[in-house]
Amino acid sequence: MQRPSRTLCAALPRTYYLRAKLYHKQALTNSAVQKKRNEIFNKEAKRQAALVTDVEKIEVKYYGQPEDCTLIMNKNMSTPYNCAQHMNQMIIERSVIAEVDGQVWDMHRPLEGDCSLRFLHFRQADPYYANKAFWRSVSVMLGAVLESAFKDEIYVELCSFPSPNVRTGSFVYDVDLKIPSWTPTKEELRTLSGEMVKLAMTQQPFERLEVDASIALKMFADNKYKSFQIPDIAAQNSSGNTVVLYRVGSFIEISCGPMMANTGHMGKVSVVSVHPISTNQGQLFRVQGVALPKGFMLNHFTYGLLQKRAERLNKGNIPVIPTEGSHQAQTSASAM
Repeated sequence: MQRPSRTLCAALPRTYYLRAKLYHKQALTNSAVQKKRNEIFNKEAKRQAALVTDVEKIEVKYYGQPEDCTLIMNKNMSTPYNCAQHMNQMIIERSVIAEVDGQVWDMHRPLEGDCSLRFLHFRQADPYYANKAFWRSVSVMLGAVLESAFKDEIYVELCSFPSPNVRTGSFVYDVDLKIPSWTPTKEELRTLSGEMVKLAMTQQPFERLEVDASIALKMFADNKYKSFQIPDIAAQNSSGNTVVLYRVGSFIEISCGPMMANTGHMGKVSVVSVHPISTNQGQLFRVQGVALPKGFMLNHFTYGLLQKRAERLNKGNIPVIPTEGSHQAQTSASAM
């Protein structure tokens, strides 16, 4: 992912910047932490890939346009995206997520055996699952932008985002900026919106990797919020001890997924407001935005109404941050 411009931090009032330096007691930088996480991610992805030593064929029964068919693919290697490549360009471009044996499935997640396959997109009769994946994915994209938009002197500690709910009118990410207050200017909000657009234009895929909880803890050792969330998230997984990670560009997130195929499925977007929210362990900032899938057009007036609605505080789950020694993860984290 192309590193965002650093104009946002420069636009912050100097008092905020100085306070941030006082609050920032850790010798951590966003870029260094991100680099470490990617090194761990790459090492584990390579290890898992090496476990697939034999090429075993599977039958994938595809249902949909242009016609039903059976594809012969490779077990634990081929993905729904690879199957789409055997169809046509339209299927590749519009497919947001897949349905494998009745379960929602990431487009870039390897198939595990003989299965049925359908592709889900925004213009089908009931796009419920595609919309959920979209809302979840743009929240992750917002997290990626927030983690990289400030100078390294401000250590950005991402907390989580509520479970995606289109009816709330906004996508959300809760973040600890180590500053006591921030009322962003219109210029700052436009900067964040512009970085979201840049990320969409790169069409970065959402890479999925399921790892042991111990690896996730090592990866997020520099984030107190996610370190507390990981044990509970792993316990709720069917395996009982693994966590699902997603990487988009160089940003890595924890989420049950699924995510949309790539960032290019996001069209018009606006980051519209930042609200301070109180938690049991202090204040976070709830950053909110509104977005449309690519190819969906609204006139300026109608889109303005969506922006106004999205400015209001999203009352999705407020994070419950465990205290030291507690293993209770926040409600919103387990549903991400």
